[in-house]
Amino acid sequence: MSLDPVLLASFSATEARERLVAGDCSVRDYARALLARVDAIESQVQAWAHLDRAHVLAQAGAADEARARGETDGPLFGLPVGVKDVIDTADLPTEHGTVLHAGRMPRDDAAVVRRLRAAGGWVMGKTVTTELATYAPGKTRNPHVPVSGSVHTPGGSSSGSAAAVAAGMVPLAIGTQTNGSVIRPASFCGVYGFKPSAGLIPRTGVLTQSPAFDAIGVFGRTLDDVALLAQTLTGHDPQDPLTQLRAAPPWLRLAAADAPVPPRLGWVATPFWSRVQPDAQTAFGELLASLEGRVTSFELPASAAEAVGWHRAVMEADIAGSFELEYERGRDRLSASLRGQIERGRQVTAVDYRKALARVPVLLESLDSLFDGCDALLTPATLGTAPAGLESTGDPLMCTLWTYLGMPALSLPLLQGANGLPLGVQLVGRRGDDARLLRTARWLVRTASPDSA
Repeated sequence: MSLDPVLLASFSATEARERLVAGDCSVRDYARALLARVDAIESQVQAWAHLDRAHVLAQAGAADEARARGETDGPLFGLPVGVKDVIDTADLPTEHGTVLHAGRMPRDDAAVVRRLRAAGGWVMGKTVTTELATYAPGKTRNPHVPVSGSVHTPGGSSSGSAAAVAAGMVPLAIGTQTNGSVIRPASFCGVYGFKPSAGLIPRTGVLTQSPAFDAIGVFGRTLDDVALLAQTLTGHDPQDPLTQLRAAPPWLRLAAADAPVPPRLGWVATPFWSRVQPDAQTAFGELLASLEGRVTSFELPASAAEAVGWHRAVMEADIAGSFELEYERGRDRLSASLRGQIERGRQVTAVDYRKALARVPVLLESLDSLFDGCDALLTPATLGTAPAGLESTGDPLMCTLWTYLGMPALSLPLLQGANGLPLGVQLVGRRGDDARLLRTARWLVRTASPDSA
């Protein structure tokens, strides 16, 4: 059976897998359809740091051979995945978005890459990251162009991963988040972004920026897509001390399930609501009005605002340690923003560092009671739509608290700004309760935007 290449490239990951397993098309035909989409739009979006057509087709051919042997049981069978260029791949360069690591070829795959391959998936290519996954932008542009025709940031640091999925060049992608690097680009690019609770997906073989906060996240076109990929990547790895031995979470099943009773949401404007753009405030006001009777407003404890400073102290001190060699040998090749982070991080005292980390369990406990009255917290993913220009990747402020606390977060592409650009809705769950968060997200998507479920 031959399917139209444009239709093939438009499939979500779960739709594509069903077609591939059923034999409606070959994996090579699917790969060719995606490569045609890359040819059509990559010059505009520039999401890829490394993409080798011959390697793409060779991997797709190997998947077709596996299907001929009846080996289609893997949850990611036949599915290509974009992998952020801070995640090691033994068959493609991993250059971390810096000229200091140009040409770097890892010896081994990262743990998440091993898992996606074992599940029947394959690596489409390496997606653009900002410099060492910090704030200096890469080359990627937001695939959404407003009527004005102006260029906008895709967000960062997982800029290429979000943009490649949004542009239809790949159905799934992996990113990382140390502050807002999954949720923010997902919001700006109008795709689903999921950062699970701390310690669920191993970081072995991934660039270390801040061991306290580094996390793996995923991007997809649907809620089922992100649940599928995250579930596949989750699990204990003895080389990542943050992970633990635990049963595999049935995220995909629960993400597709109806809640036994309509969920209740807790609206959290955060202490930074005054900084949210006016059109975003209006959009959230309309969303809340449509959810009348299912939303309760909550005020965060005063210490929540202080968490931004605590997060910064730990993150910048860790950055100073993680990138000490780059700073000592090549500081003139680093951006001014990264040099500033490293230099500020060098001034953080051990006492302040330990105090900032010690606040995490205290603040988590103070927020825990909120979940006795709601299934998830509803809050903006960003301060507004993607800023114009490529000089900045946008402010991660609306993500910082939840990353600091290791809580699971989702960006749902449910709203638009006045300029027509996407505006993400962020749902945050109790730490470790990711399955409930995904099920609640399903309800919200069906309620707020039934066609997107």
